[in-house]
Amino acid sequence: MTSELWPVSDVLAHLAGRWLVERTVRDLADDLTGTFTGSTEFTALDGGGLLHVESGTFVWRGVSRPAERTLRFEPGGLPGTAVVRFSDGRFFHDLDLRSGRHVADHPCSADLYRGEFTVYDAERWRTVWRVKGPAKDLLLTTDYRRA
Repeated sequence: MTSELWPVSDVLAHLAGRWLVERTVRDLADDLTGTFTGSTEFTALDGGGLLHVESGTFVWRGVSRPAERTLRFEPGGLPGTAVVRFSDGRFFHDLDLRSGRHVADHPCSADLYRGEFTVYDAERWRTVWRVKGPAKDLLLTTDYRRA
């Protein structure tokens, strides 16, 4: 991946559509690595924003199983930004890609999720979540490519 940043003036407009997803999940405490391969679809929500539905196959310890998640990307407080919520409406993190890069924190019990979002161009972006705490020591790297 190139290290150049690609500013996004409107994160919701940029993300709309279908993306191919490749994720590596590293458990740093146990020195294990898994993968997720699939796609995510960002479709319009009534009242504004996008519904994010990700589905694919997660392989962990040699076992493949279907995996999916749903998030809501809603308009943020500043033009071009978003607020990301879990499917039940709970706050996950904010998202501002106007510089091409964003860092967000999400405390989860005693663990901290720190996400770094990087946009490379109109067709590619990456998230890297570092999860650290008493229950988890993970590194999740996800590459998105427009389908």
